[in-house]
Amino acid sequence: MFEFSWPWCFILIPLPWLLSRLKPLKQQGNLRLRIPGFAKLGLNNQAVQDHGRKVSIIEWIIWALLVIAIANPTWLDEPITLPNEGRDIMLAVDLSGSMTEQDMAYQGQYVDRLTMVKAVLSDFIEQRQGDRLGLILFGDTAFLQTPLTRDVKTVSQMLSEAQIGLVGRATAIGDALGLSVKRFANKDESNRIVVLLTDGQNTAGNLDPDDALLLAREEGIKVYTIGVGSDNPRGFSLFNMGGMSGGNLDEGLLKRIAEQTGGLYFRAKDVAGLQQIYKELDKLEPISSDEQTFRPQVSLFYLPLLAALGIIALALLVNFIRQFKREV
Repeated sequence: MFEFSWPWCFILIPLPWLLSRLKPLKQQGNLRLRIPGFAKLGLNNQAVQDHGRKVSIIEWIIWALLVIAIANPTWLDEPITLPNEGRDIMLAVDLSGSMTEQDMAYQGQYVDRLTMVKAVLSDFIEQRQGDRLGLILFGDTAFLQTPLTRDVKTVSQMLSEAQIGLVGRATAIGDALGLSVKRFANKDESNRIVVLLTDGQNTAGNLDPDDALLLAREEGIKVYTIGVGSDNPRGFSLFNMGGMSGGNLDEGLLKRIAEQTGGLYFRAKDVAGLQQIYKELDKLEPISSDEQTFRPQVSLFYLPLLAALGIIALALLVNFIRQFKREV
């Protein structure tokens, strides 16, 4: 649809007529808006004399087009829905050696814990439209794989490329939580969430988990912790021969981190359990339902402006041709 940015400009339309009604000034003729040569375009002598007392039709058309251009006609396109104001979620994923234990039933076979986490977490990531996600991977230490971004496909791809032992075989929970807090330091205070997923206990790193917990509390960051591991160990791990099931999971620490930051602790013993956890996270941290829309605008002021200039150029060209013919 069309609209004018400054419709009040149309009050200027009668301006040439008002000026033509004013009394002529000495030695200056009428106080007029005049385009040279228009008075003689196709007019006889009487018409030329009358032109001194009124505005020609061509001048009216040009003036109207100029006023329309000044009013800035604008085309409004169909409304476009913007992404909802979402959350800032930092995902901290354990890549320690125990994540290779094949105790998770997935699609009719037992797979290692990281494979199961990737499969379920990738679905969770792809549904985070409107959220900003970041990815931290941790083992002996923690490093930022993907900063906070709305490009969820990139976050999902970075997770799929993660490999066990990429950052060592131990488990630095304190470093992972501390780095997550650091990445939120310059962000807004609301809707800052950490989802920390591990299958072990803190055995490495430079930052004690309790110190990292204190930092998270001071920054007002909510932490949801997820403990991964089946109660029925299969007894095979590339880095840790022998059973390394959820029995080595420090649930006390994970519960304390979650409770003191306003989050919750979950235990993922199988695929269905992990899927249900992510559904619960959606309920606990819903995305705003208020949609934001905007309408693309295209300014069209140049169309009437070009039309006015075209008429002026055409009229002057016609006048030149007529004068040339007379001289010839």
